[in-house]
Amino acid sequence: MPASPSTARAINDRLALRLLQHEGPLTAGQLKQLTGLSRPTVADLVERLTASGLIEMVGEAGEQRRGPNARLYGLVADRAYLAALDVRLESVSVLVSDLVGRVLAEASVPIDGGSGTGPAVEQAVALVERAAKEAGAEHLHTVCVGAPGLIDPATGELRDTTGLPAWHRRLVAALHERLPDTRIVVENETNLAALAEQRDGAAHDRDTFVLLWLGMGIGAAVVLDGALRRGASGGAGELGFLPVPGTRGLPSSTDCEGGFHSLAGAGAVLELARECGVSGVEGGGAAEVVRRAVAGVGGGESGAGGGADDTPGGASVPSSPSAARFLDTLADRLALGVASVVALLDPGCVVLGGEVGQAGGDELAVRVAERIVRMSPLPAEVRPSVLGGAAVLRGALLTAQDGAQGELFG
Repeated sequence: MPASPSTARAINDRLALRLLQHEGPLTAGQLKQLTGLSRPTVADLVERLTASGLIEMVGEAGEQRRGPNARLYGLVADRAYLAALDVRLESVSVLVSDLVGRVLAEASVPIDGGSGTGPAVEQAVALVERAAKEAGAEHLHTVCVGAPGLIDPATGELRDTTGLPAWHRRLVAALHERLPDTRIVVENETNLAALAEQRDGAAHDRDTFVLLWLGMGIGAAVVLDGALRRGASGGAGELGFLPVPGTRGLPSSTDCEGGFHSLAGAGAVLELARECGVSGVEGGGAAEVVRRAVAGVGGGESGAGGGADDTPGGASVPSSPSAARFLDTLADRLALGVASVVALLDPGCVVLGGEVGQAGGDELAVRVAERIVRMSPLPAEVRPSVLGGAAVLRGALLTAQDGAQGELFG
């Protein structure tokens, strides 16, 4: 049956709004070309969406064109304000944006969990409130919180997971209390990183891939046919618990020590660097040590294309045997987890994410890929993260933005 006039108008409006979401400001002529609608129909929907306060004229398409046909229409950016949080074990970062994703304020604060749950939560909530005030946002429409741990698929809340600070779960409840009219969304940090890498980063051309998060903890995010897969209990990708050879013992239901985490977590990476004699281990984090090792084998900064001559004055940097040994051994370890993922899911692409994955760049990714070719009959690209640790905040912002736009444009 043909759609009723009201249904057809709703479909056309939603199509135009979606184009403005993904393409940015457009003229009526561009909307006509992209939608295939007639000129009168486009003029009608532009008038309707403008009257409803969803779109507005934001400029003109070039100095050579004047008049109605040159008017650029875009989403009303201040129709809603959004916040994204990246909650780590010892810190919180936040950014506040408008509806089109333009960042208006950013802030972060270290959290001393030893001071107690209440003070830690107050620090985090106050940070959100200050950032919102700085952005000029009297009301936040949606807040997306990215945190480590399992998200209960039934309630959407953080599960009480051993090893994570109590203030994480209390923070979500406090946000509900302090922002009663705000939509609060909680998502696993690795899942958010995967969404960001798919939209703006290393997996922008892939509908199916796995992101392996390499940081203080170890995790994976699974994207199959364009959809994020969370698992029956929200625990898909808990790769830190994967039993692997080379560890002392086995993981337990409450502790991932003895699992893949013991080979690839930040602490294990630093210990491996010490064993291999990599310089600068003391006082530096795992990502910095990996970055120095990459530079030590002539890989430049974070595998970004620099070579052995990228030093002041063009002096050649001799390849460091200790750095090469460290990267080779680290690749051996990472290949155990990657090969397991490839054998089970056949994703075709694995992104080495987090700060460590970004720091390793192509140097580390190529080493892991070489090992996967020998270990698995299934083809799999191995790519370094483009966004690194920033992927969590970016993914949280994209999630908040999609949710708010979906509600407002519904």
